[in-house]
Amino acid sequence: MKKLITLLFVSSALLVTSFLATAVRANEHAHGGVAIEHPWSRPTPPGTPMGVGYLVIRNHSDRDVTLISASTPRAGHVSMHKTLMKDGVMRMEPLKGGLAISAGEAVELKPLSYHLMLEKLTEPLKEGETIPLVLEFEGAEAIEVELNVQSLDADMKEQEMEHSGHKMDH
Repeated sequence: MKKLITLLFVSSALLVTSFLATAVRANEHAHGGVAIEHPWSRPTPPGTPMGVGYLVIRNHSDRDVTLISASTPRAGHVSMHKTLMKDGVMRMEPLKGGLAISAGEAVELKPLSYHLMLEKLTEPLKEGETIPLVLEFEGAEAIEVELNVQSLDADMKEQEMEHSGHKMDH
C-alpha cells in the first residue's frame, strides 16, 4: 500500500512539474540567442484605434541586436516608443533606428518606458485573447510571439504608479 501511495505521489508531482514547465514555456519565445518573455497587452474600448504591447527581450548571444520593427494582422501599423518626462510633462517619442539590446543584456518594454504602439486596430483587443506579433531584428532572426491581453489592472498589482502633478502628452 505504501508503494502505491508513493507511486501516486511521484506521478502527481511529475504531472504538476510538467504542466508548470509547459505553462512557463508557453509565455516565452526564443530563436537563436534572443528570447522574448511575458509578451502582453491591455484591452481597448470599442472605437479606440490604438493598443499597446509590452515584453522583455533577452539577448543571450555574444553580439548586439536591434529590434527594428514589429507587425501584427490586428493593426495597420506597429511603432516603437519611449516614454519620458520633459519639463514636467510625460511624453511619448518614437524610437528612431530601433531598440538596441546589448549582448548579454535584457530590455523590458513596460508601461511608462519603452513600448509598442499597435496603431489602426482592426478591432478592439479583448481581455483573455492572444494577439499574434512578429518582431524583426537586425543581428538576429525574426521571432513570432503572442501578446496575452490582460486586465487593465494586471500590472498595477506589482507596482503602484504615482501621477500627481504630471500631464501626459502624446
